[in-house]
Amino acid sequence: MAEEAGNSIVVGVDGSEASLAALRWAAEQARAIHADVIAVHAWEPIGDRFAPYAPAPVRPTAAEQRAEAARMLATAVQKVSGPRNSRSIRAVVAEGPPAQVLPTRASGARLLVLGRRAQAQRGLPTVGAVGRACVRCATVPVVMVPVAPRPAPPSTAAPEAEQQAGGRPARKPRPVRAG
Repeated sequence: MAEEAGNSIVVGVDGSEASLAALRWAAEQARAIHADVIAVHAWEPIGDRFAPYAPAPVRPTAAEQRAEAARMLATAVQKVSGPRNSRSIRAVVAEGPPAQVLPTRASGARLLVLGRRAQAQRGLPTVGAVGRACVRCATVPVVMVPVAPRPAPPSTAAPEAEQQAGGRPARKPRPVRAG
């Protein structure tokens, strides 16, 4: 795997906004340093997670799961690079736990790039278990790219110009009559 990394930046992609931000950052960085981008999606078969009495059509085969993983990765690459430039990012779908696949695939690369949440959400840390494992195990520098925080929705409160000290709305001026 190291021989395929070479002058490249390896990016972990799971389809989340954070991984898309990481892929965007890696693509920009790769252009600046004339490196290749390898987008890696690690997947694990979920067949054992279904109850033994679940109907067979409900259980996707390993081939179907791999095809879905490839579709998700292709969609992510296309979102980031556009339909014409998607060939500038090499997409790799690898079977196995992401915490093991990503550091292995990045061995010999310039960087391993992962996305992370911008802020702790619902008491969760900004870096997940996969990110922590990659930082511990990777033999190359690991860059954690935060997802851009979403802008706050427009406020329904009165504009500041109409607010008076103390938060009460100011009186509106009365029209002046001529004459």
